[in-house]
Amino acid sequence: MALKYLKNTKVNIDNVLIMTGNFNIRNSNWDPNFLHHSIHRDTLIDVADFFLLELSKLTNCILTRYLDNQHDSNLVIDLMFLKLEPLEHNNYSIYSDWHLISDHVLLTVNIAIFKEFVQSKRHILVKNSKEEDKFIIELIKATKRLNTEDIQSKEVLKHIIQIFAKYIGQIWHKNLKVVNITKHSKAWWNENCHRDLDNYKHSKRIED
Repeated sequence: MALKYLKNTKVNIDNVLIMTGNFNIRNSNWDPNFLHHSIHRDTLIDVADFFLLELSKLTNCILTRYLDNQHDSNLVIDLMFLKLEPLEHNNYSIYSDWHLISDHVLLTVNIAIFKEFVQSKRHILVKNSKEEDKFIIELIKATKRLNTEDIQSKEVLKHIIQIFAKYIGQIWHKNLKVVNITKHSKAWWNENCHRDLDNYKHSKRIED
């Protein structure tokens, strides 16, 4: 019923990396002791395909459910699906000796997670601050120091631009302010936003 629900409703779950657990489906594709094909297998594969997942490879072919009676046979019904994109370790292992009092064994997989840099600080020049005034004054002085009297080739022009860029960088780092990025920070806010907000405050018109 759960598989039919997932297949029919096309549940929108973004960025699925792994789908694993007891699917309670016997099929010859993953159970060597079961020689038949289950119609539920097709539904399971359809759901996995929808989430761009594929059945991961086993490093050791071991049963996943061990029953404590002699009337029923042990089964392979616990599976693992991983994202279609190539992974460094696109396989999983079954540990039959780890299940203790449970009748299901444990499945393990190594998933490579790449380091991600999360910026926590940013450099700014506060508008109408003393630092902004100093930045402008020093930038004007640096501009006046540039020798632009004899620009007769692209190479000379590029050299002057590189010197100017170096001046800007030095002056910027000298006067900048380091602030912490928080949930209240507005990285998208710029002068256009200021202008439009001022327009609205004066006009009070909804179109502004």
